[in-house]
Amino acid sequence: EETGEPRIFVTPVEGADLKQDSWNVLGLRGTGSIDYTITDLFVPEEFCHFAFTRDGSRGDIYRLGIIAFAVVCHSGWAMGVGRRLLDELKALVQAKQGRAGSIAESDHFQTQFAETEASFRAARAFVMESWRDVEKTFAAGEAISVRQDTLVRLALGHITKTLLDVANFVYLAGGTTALRNGPIERMVRDVHAGTQHVTSGPGSWRNCGRELAGLATGMHWILLDLVPDGD
Repeated sequence: EETGEPRIFVTPVEGADLKQDSWNVLGLRGTGSIDYTITDLFVPEEFCHFAFTRDGSRGDIYRLGIIAFAVVCHSGWAMGVGRRLLDELKALVQAKQGRAGSIAESDHFQTQFAETEASFRAARAFVMESWRDVEKTFAAGEAISVRQDTLVRLALGHITKTLLDVANFVYLAGGTTALRNGPIERMVRDVHAGTQHVTSGPGSWRNCGRELAGLATGMHWILLDLVPDGD
């Protein structure tokens, strides 16, 4: 309160009042992302740190900062769920091949499947490309650039948007199987929940576009925003 500096505090869970029934959501229920409150709790200095630190003394991944650290996790989730959705649909149509009215024999479905597969693979390739570049930079003992920070965020936004298209395609192509309790139904709900995360929201797209268009000279990323150097 005295400095106004944003800090992260680490404390035993016993010091928090957990709102166990607050995570009533469409999807991603398994994350258990409940609300909590903390009142009048003292936290020793050694159990807190500056919120925007990029201290890599414990490994290169800690040099990313808290948001880029989250971007890694969300990108991996999007890649995994997208792949699983397409694989589940593939297994479903193969099982129904030869039946009367099966979409497996539909030229339109086969074309859509190819287009969706291509879009997903392209989005995944962008994620992998942007993070390989970051790995090379860290291996050279250097800090990532503003452009690299932008690209990993953009790659997450892109694969999340692509994942939504994948989920909608799989759901519609899956017929009543996708409607009933099962992996497709669960993943479709998870995808619609995941798209609501702020790391791939409109603000991230806007700021990525600002930096890529050369309109953010002398600025760098802090959390979800571009701020002037020195701030």
